[in-house]
Amino acid sequence: MTASADMMSLDVARTLWSARSDPRRKTPAMGTYAHLSDQWTLIHDQPLVLNQRQAGAALEGALRHDGGSLEKVAVDTHGVTHFSMGLGKLLGFDICPRLARLADRKLYVFKDTKVPELLEPIVSRTLSRRAIALGWDGLMRLAASTQAGWCSAVWAVERHSSASIGMPVYNAGEALGKLQRSVFLCDYFGRPSFRQEIQRLLTQIESMHTLQRAIHAGPISPRRGRTREQMTAISGALTLLTNIVIAWNAHQYERTIKRHDWDRPKNHMRHIAPIAHAHINLKGTITFDLEQHKNPGQNEEEGPQKAANERH
Repeated sequence: MTASADMMSLDVARTLWSARSDPRRKTPAMGTYAHLSDQWTLIHDQPLVLNQRQAGAALEGALRHDGGSLEKVAVDTHGVTHFSMGLGKLLGFDICPRLARLADRKLYVFKDTKVPELLEPIVSRTLSRRAIALGWDGLMRLAASTQAGWCSAVWAVERHSSASIGMPVYNAGEALGKLQRSVFLCDYFGRPSFRQEIQRLLTQIESMHTLQRAIHAGPISPRRGRTREQMTAISGALTLLTNIVIAWNAHQYERTIKRHDWDRPKNHMRHIAPIAHAHINLKGTITFDLEQHKNPGQNEEEGPQKAANERH
């Protein structure tokens, strides 16, 4: 399964501790970082402070999501670093970025690596096998701890940022990430189908932001978002409502296809995204009947006990 990850900003009150200035809209905002599967389902979300690197959040969502195992996670330039690409490979999936300034990117190789003469102008022979060997044990322990949940991927990436230059674990992860990015760029430019898949995944999650902004149309009040738990609840509620709208649209699409007067090609619906919302009243109130989901056995036991308590 493949997925894409990106952050969307939500307007908040200026007095909140998590409020940061949105560089595009110039308003106080907080971020919600979401992972969208290739089947149009939001599988993970987490609150995020704006102007913070998103590489750790991309890894964390790929590890803790509710779904099957991921093979590739498409991100933009803000969601990737060399260290995160190397750590992601050790965790079992590939970080596939849409990089800015591609004309300035280099292919990192080892000093003794032979490359075609045509590629020499874009090759940088700065990788060291010795640096990878010295920090390999520590890097593997970090990956194992992140995989098992002893530490978060956000902490791991922040801990091994540019401030850790010179540390063996950082040097090993940085070298491994540069090598991984070089392989990715070869696939990105050499395989048009691979490049189109990455672009399609990122287009999906960017179009998902349109639906999320329609659902969450106003700013967050000063009474909300004061704690990490409240920020998580806001982000999770937005993800839940977004998935409800997607499921409703998918159900309506299925009903339409099964109509006897449907005369379109079978693959017609694959080009229509289930994110339309003009036909849905997003200003209404949604209620959930949770009584039917309670444990029947528990209710039966509570009945006699409650009656006995009332008699006493």
